[in-house]
Amino acid sequence: MEPILNVHGLQKTYGGKGSRTKALQGLDLKVFPGEFVGIMGPSGSGKTTFLNCISTIDTPTAGSIVVDGAELTALRGKELSRFRRERLGFIFQDCNLLDTLTGLENIALALTIGGAEPRSVEKRAKEAARLLGVEDVLDKFPYQMSGGQQQRVAAARAMVTRPALILADEPTGALDSKSTQMLLSQLEQLNREEGATILLVTHDAFTASWCRRILFLRDGMLYRELHREGRDRKAFFREILSVMSDLGGDDSDVL
Repeated sequence: MEPILNVHGLQKTYGGKGSRTKALQGLDLKVFPGEFVGIMGPSGSGKTTFLNCISTIDTPTAGSIVVDGAELTALRGKELSRFRRERLGFIFQDCNLLDTLTGLENIALALTIGGAEPRSVEKRAKEAARLLGVEDVLDKFPYQMSGGQQQRVAAARAMVTRPALILADEPTGALDSKSTQMLLSQLEQLNREEGATILLVTHDAFTASWCRRILFLRDGMLYRELHREGRDRKAFFREILSVMSDLGGDDSDVL
């Protein structure tokens, strides 16, 4: 099976002569179709820089990033914009919904911009809303939704184009515990039942415990890898906390 994401020798250096910071130092990793992978590490480990490079927000100093068979570092201009719009889905800590659009319109926006068949747009948007459990807020504006509802609408928007890879950057960071659990449950279901490939960056062990595999970064390099396999989430959570303790993390969240 070919990986959806294949990263080789990824480097990112900031600054100029006399003041250079190596955020990523030759990072290698692969993510395969249908995986739910978490990226963790202490502050300064390179996890945000890594996600920014994958999402094309940032340009690597060196190395290769292949997503769904396309070398991202070779794409430019309209070609890059189209790839980002059609093959990548994004869920951010701040859901970034448009205040003047309803839930349905926010979800459908990516399809409309991408030139989808008009007769299929509403149907696909409603199906995405069903998968994320937000059918009841499709006629509401963001200010009429709870934070958890807004984030699940954002998740529906991220997957409605059926992207090759969904990138989630601290998606539970602004949510309370109940909304966090609801969002993560829906993402896990999306991964399990729809085969969505999800790459989630988080500092939070509880959030990471919903993933199937965790990659830990330290000093811009891969430090360790954990697989959940047949273990229950509480056991996986405890192992994640143990690795974070070794890394110097201070995550104290509990199940």
